[in-house]
Amino acid sequence: MTAPALDVLRALHAHTVSSGMPPPAALIGDWWGADAVIAPSIHLRPGFAPPDDPERFWFGYLGFPVRTTESALPAAVGGLTDQILVLADGRWRYESVDGTPCPAWVEDALAHPVPPRDDAWSATWTAPRREPHLAAIEQCLAAIRAGEVYQACVCTRFTGTVTGDPLEFFGAITSATLPAKSAYLQGHWGTVASFSPETFLRRTGNLIMSAPIKGTVPADAAPESLSASAKDVAENVMIVDLVRNDLSRLAVTGTVRVAELLSVVPAPGVWHLVSRVEAILDPAVGTNELLRATFPPASVTGTPKLRAAELLAEWESHPRGVYCGAIGMAGPGHGLDLNVAIRTVALAPDGSAILGVGGGITIDSDPEREWQECLDKAATIVGASSATGPPGRGR
Repeated sequence: MTAPALDVLRALHAHTVSSGMPPPAALIGDWWGADAVIAPSIHLRPGFAPPDDPERFWFGYLGFPVRTTESALPAAVGGLTDQILVLADGRWRYESVDGTPCPAWVEDALAHPVPPRDDAWSATWTAPRREPHLAAIEQCLAAIRAGEVYQACVCTRFTGTVTGDPLEFFGAITSATLPAKSAYLQGHWGTVASFSPETFLRRTGNLIMSAPIKGTVPADAAPESLSASAKDVAENVMIVDLVRNDLSRLAVTGTVRVAELLSVVPAPGVWHLVSRVEAILDPAVGTNELLRATFPPASVTGTPKLRAAELLAEWESHPRGVYCGAIGMAGPGHGLDLNVAIRTVALAPDGSAILGVGGGITIDSDPEREWQECLDKAATIVGASSATGPPGRGR
């Protein structure tokens, strides 16, 4: 029987702690053409963005590039490793860039996975103040009426404390909600536990794909109400056009296409509208050039992107940090797979926690409904209070 990814991650983590090694990093869900990718031990250091075409595997995150000096965690974190574990088709395989065999301690983790511990963590959360967020939405609506932007993603944040083991916190919520692109990164700088449903960029060879999410209703709403909503459809289509524009800056002429438009997809606590944009890149385009053309993700900024980012810095009370950035991995052959860092908890070493939430504002937005959407998106995370408490509603 194949060991579950979270149990293997716990076994690897236990070994690295006892041996004084850097901790593992994990991507669980739809990653790298597989169901999970784990770096058994990796030193993630601040400021290390992915190289253009690494000969090794890069894991890390890039924070939202606005007001980064005020963020609790570093603006970017990354590291390189020679070896990864990949779970695909129900089987684990070991990959090494230099062909070295799987270390005995990694084999032992696969053979002896570690189940979750009881009462390993607890969390308390404080909701953001409603009035400042409503005021920011009204400012956004005024900017839309003035013609400065067509749409912007206005965000706020929950604050809290996670006591106990951050890995068990990540494992409990991942198990309960099954996010499409969850990620776990840790170092002396803190911990990132991401429960994201969204793909920012996936590059395989010269094919690049982005799957923006825009449009949300709570999980107990009728899914068809989402595709019937003129506001949600417009919100998604505007961002699809922005993604098409971003990718077209580097794509081979005529290759940008919308492969999927306005699919209704379940995610933890909500239903989303998801589209997929694809393009073919020139082989000479490196990762850094690609990120310069597309980052930050379109779905968490607005249209036009540059002006939206400038205004968001004025409207929002706090820096976003890792929230609304990107988390994932890169590898040889221009391989790249990044999520949009939404539904993402940033944990400082002292256990203080930040959970950003937000939504796309269009001319049809109702501020009160937008506020409720923020609460709906956060519910499955803030509703999980402990290892034995309510896990929140899964998808």
